[in-house]
Amino acid sequence: MATRLDGRKIAVLATDGFEQVELTEPVKALKEAGATVSVVSPKSGSIQGFQHDKPGESVPVDQELASADAGAFDGLLIPGGLFNPDALRTNDQAKAFAKAFFDAGKPVASICHGPQVLISAGLVKGRKMTAWEAVQIDLKNAGALVSDEPVVVDQGLVTSRKPDDIPQFNAKIIEEFAEGRHQGQARSAA
Repeated sequence: MATRLDGRKIAVLATDGFEQVELTEPVKALKEAGATVSVVSPKSGSIQGFQHDKPGESVPVDQELASADAGAFDGLLIPGGLFNPDALRTNDQAKAFAKAFFDAGKPVASICHGPQVLISAGLVKGRKMTAWEAVQIDLKNAGALVSDEPVVVDQGLVTSRKPDDIPQFNAKIIEEFAEGRHQGQARSAA
């Protein structure tokens, strides 16, 4: 199992309302593994984190989504939160950005409510996935094969349910990002 991400560039697609630990803890793990991590957002400046429904810390945005090139990154992380995925799932640029990773067979990781972005982008049919309990219903309705497990991996797609799953999620995202492209990932984007 690969544990180093030296030379790998990972995009974190997020906006205001992300669940704080679902962004900060995976980013910390990715950086410790050697990855260069960039927060990509529809807005510039900084984005507001939340601890469930209460404001948390802000995180600086490294690159605006309008100028971001998915081809410049080796993998994508989409954190959850109550508000973040809802804002991203209605943003055509965000959906296109996520789809570009699938088209290229690049690994994608999403936790909690984050898979809502993938549902809206039409990327979950036939994929093994998990998410927050309420989102699991949405995944099933969109054609995903849902398991209520801490982490589910399917051809470069890593999903988890909630903040309690972060240790397992972090271990798997590092492994999948280290492995690189997966042909099964590109097939689901077709």
